[in-house]
Amino acid sequence: MKTQEIFIHGKVQGVWFRKNAKGQALKLGLFGWVKNLNDGTVQIMAQGDLEALDLFLKWCNIGSPKSRVDKFDELVVASEAHFEGFVIIK
Repeated sequence: MKTQEIFIHGKVQGVWFRKNAKGQALKLGLFGWVKNLNDGTVQIMAQGDLEALDLFLKWCNIGSPKSRVDKFDELVVASEAHFEGFVIIK
């Protein structure tokens, strides 16, 4: 199992990005969380198998229907944490 931290930049707040990211993550069987940051970006911690994470990253590059993704940064995280479900952090 692999864990990735992802930062999404662009028009990604106020456009249902987190809700759509959660739906996509659950569809792919990923675990973790998504939250808005004060600087206007979205942060995601996603955990799962490599194939599912690759598909999720492709989705993150496009985003929700009303969003505009300018760029995203991804980091592989050496994590011992095991997430349950996929949640939106408010």
